[in-house]
Amino acid sequence: MQDSALTQVALPLVLAMIMFGMGLGLTLADFSRVLKLPKAVFAGLIGQFLFMPLTALFVAWIFSLSESLAIGLMILAACPGGTMSNVFSQLARANMALSVTLTALSTFICVLTTPLIIGTAIQYYSGEQSPNFSVASTTLSLIIITLIPVMLGMFVKHKFESIADLLEPYFRRFSGVFVILMILAILIEERHSLIDSFSAVFGATLALNLLSIAAGLLLGLLTNLSSRDGITLGIEVGIQNAAMAILITVSLLKQPEYATSAGVYGLTMYIGGALLILLAKQTKMSFVSSN
Repeated sequence: MQDSALTQVALPLVLAMIMFGMGLGLTLADFSRVLKLPKAVFAGLIGQFLFMPLTALFVAWIFSLSESLAIGLMILAACPGGTMSNVFSQLARANMALSVTLTALSTFICVLTTPLIIGTAIQYYSGEQSPNFSVASTTLSLIIITLIPVMLGMFVKHKFESIADLLEPYFRRFSGVFVILMILAILIEERHSLIDSFSAVFGATLALNLLSIAAGLLLGLLTNLSSRDGITLGIEVGIQNAAMAILITVSLLKQPEYATSAGVYGLTMYIGGALLILLAKQTKMSFVSSN
C-alpha cells in the first residue's frame, strides 16, 4: 500500500470517524463505573495491557515469525478492541456495562501504552536496522485520531443525546464495513508475501486470539467474577482493534508489511469470538436448566 492521500488522509480520517461514533455511545458514567466494578475493571486492564503483549511475544516466538510479522503482531496486541469488542459482547449477551467501561478506559490509556509497546517491539526485533519511530509523535497522532474524536462524540452525547442515539448505530455499522474493506485491501496489497507465510501468520493470529480470550476467562475465574463477567473479560482481552493497528503500520510508521498480521487477525478474531459466543450461550442454558 503506497504512501498516498488514501493512507495519509483518508485512513486517519475514517478511523477518527469510527472513534467519534464510539464516543457517541459513551458517558461519564462509563468511566465512574470503575468504582462500582473495581475488581473486574482492574482484571480486564491487566489482561489487556500486560497479558496481551506478553502473549503476542510468546506466540511470535513459538511460530518463529519473521521480523515484520512479529512486529505487526506486537502492534496489534497494543491496540485494545474498540467498538468490535462491544459488538461481540452484545452478541454474547455479556455484561455490556463492564464491556463499555473497559473499552472507554483502554481507549484513553492506550494513547500512552501503545507507542511504548510499539517502540519496544521495533527495537527488540529490528535493532540497529529499526525504522524511524518516535514515541512522542505517535502519541500525539493517536491523541488527534482517537482521543479527540471520542471526546467530541461524548460532548455530542451529553448535549444532544437524542441525536447521538440516532447516529451511533450508523457509525457502528460503518466501522464494521470499514474494517472489512481495510482488511481486504491489506491482504490484496501484501498477497505475494502472504502466500509464503500464510500458514504461520494465520496460526499465530488465531493462537493470539484464542490464548488472550483464555487469559481473560482465567482472570475472571481467579478474581471470582460471575461467568457473565468472565466472558466479558474474555472478549475485552481477546478482541483487538485491527483497524487501529493497520492505521499505525500504514499511515504512521509507513511500513505496510507490518499490517499483514493485523489484516489476517481481522479474519481469525471471528473464530475465537464465535466460540466465545457459543460458550456464553451454553453457560446461560446450563444456568437456566439448573434452576
